[in-house]
Parts: sequence; structure tokens; C-alpha cells
Amino acid sequence: MKVDVRFSSEGLGDQDLSGATAVVVDVIRATTSLIEALASGASGVYPTGSTEEAVKLLQSIGRDDTLLCGERRGEKIEGYDLGNSPSEFRGDAVRGKRLIMNTTNGTRAFLAAEGADRVVAGAFTNLGAVTVAVSQAERLVIICAGASGAFALEDALCAGHLVRRLRAAGTDPLELNDGATAAEVLAAAFPVNLDTLAQTRAARLLEGPGLAGDVADCARLDVHRVVPELVDRVLRVRHGA
Repeated sequence: MKVDVRFSSEGLGDQDLSGATAVVVDVIRATTSLIEALASGASGVYPTGSTEEAVKLLQSIGRDDTLLCGERRGEKIEGYDLGNSPSEFRGDAVRGKRLIMNTTNGTRAFLAAEGADRVVAGAFTNLGAVTVAVSQAERLVIICAGASGAFALEDALCAGHLVRRLRAAGTDPLELNDGATAAEVLAAAFPVNLDTLAQTRAARLLEGPGLAGDVADCARLDVHRVVPELVDRVLRVRHGA
């Protein structure tokens, strides 16, 4: 298996993804939140690239059983139903609902990944399930949402731990690009826990709006078996996934 890790989705073109399986990672917080939503029974998550696109899509598919979700600078967008905290996406709040999601980095990464043959969502909360889901891919591209085009430690760590899981599962030989090699080395140095994630810039930025508690949700490991897959611009849990 060829494994590429990209530390940002910026500049990613279809030619970089042709024939590949892509895993989009935005640990703090978009992929953690949408995994939570689909594990709680949401019918689908629609990633959008802007508030304008989100509102236009809402007008197209209708308000019934549809929620607007997302954040800017960490906080819920004015007029939206939900923000981007994993705890908001549990139980009756989202069960049976369609979620239109718009975040600073994560949802844009899904749109950048559309050139891949298959696109799935990964985080620490479903790491084991994602490992199994992508283990037969000939070429894997792990796309870190990053932070406005810059490196994000938590996403790189998740990518590295996915590489380590694949290696431990006997998915050999692994042919790693430099990004994948760096991510694997990083993951060997940092375990998945709250102390590790609390050191990241993304975690510190959540302290201002009083959302530091979200970091503990993002640090949970292997609590969900769902693997959201992007088909026709909608993330759903496919039958048998």
C-alpha cells in the first residue's frame, strides 16, 4: 500500500487523488463531531465550503428535518442550529436529521478530496474502524484539514496513528511518502490522550469561547465503529460499513 499524508488540503488537486482512497481528518473538531452525529442516527451530513453555500443548500433541500451546523473562530455561526462541539451531536438532537455543516477547515477538506475514488472521515473516535475500512486500498491519502493551510499537530498525530495501526495489522509493505513517515514518527512519540491534545494550538483556542471541554471528546479513542463515507457530497454510513 502506498500511503501519502498531506498536512493541509490546500493545493490538493484531482491529479493527486486519482485512484486513491482518501481519509479526511479534522480531529478538533469537524470529523469528531460528524462521526458523533452519524453514530447518533443522523441521516446524512452535507459538508459545505461557506455560509452562503450552506444557506443555498438549505433552501434547496428544505428546512424540514434539516439543521445548519458550523463555526467560525470556534464559535457557533449566528443563526445556526448547532455549532461544532461533539456533545451537540448526540441523541435526539440529530437523530433522523440532515445536517448541513460548514466549518473553518474540516468541511473544506472534504470538498478538496472529491477527486479521490473513495472518501471517508477519520478521527481518534473511529480510528480502529477506519483502519479496517481502508486496509485493502492500494493507495491511501490521509488529508489533514490543518489550520487555515498550516500544520495542525492533532491531525498529523491522527494520521500517524492510522499508519501505525495499518502496520500493526500487517498491511505490508507500506510505501510511505515523507509526510507519512513524519506522521508515524510523531505518533510514536505522542500517545492519544487528553494531555496530548490539550497541548495543541486548536485546543488552546477553544479556551477563549469556553469550549475547552470539547477536547476531551476529541481525545476519546475507538468509541465508534461508524465510517462516514462521502458519496454525491453527502457523508453517510454505508450499509455494511
